[in-house]
Amino acid sequence: MPMERLGTTNRIAQGLAVVRVDDLPDIGTEVVDDQLEPVGTVVDVFGPVTAPFATVSPVESRRLPSLLGEPLYVR
Repeated sequence: MPMERLGTTNRIAQGLAVVRVDDLPDIGTEVVDDQLEPVGTVVDVFGPVTAPFATVSPVESRRLPSLLGEPLYVR
């Protein structure tokens, strides 16, 4: 399955990565990094339609600070 760009990690809040998204993802969508390593799953989409955000619940092996400013992808 091809990967599509989700967006860039904007900040970390309450144990979740907040991502400024390019296109609206479905809740529950798997999120990966540019090496196709699992990052987590989309748990919420919010914000204005013109500039939406998504929150990603990380897999236990991911350190959230390492995701800041990094592009993320969905499969």
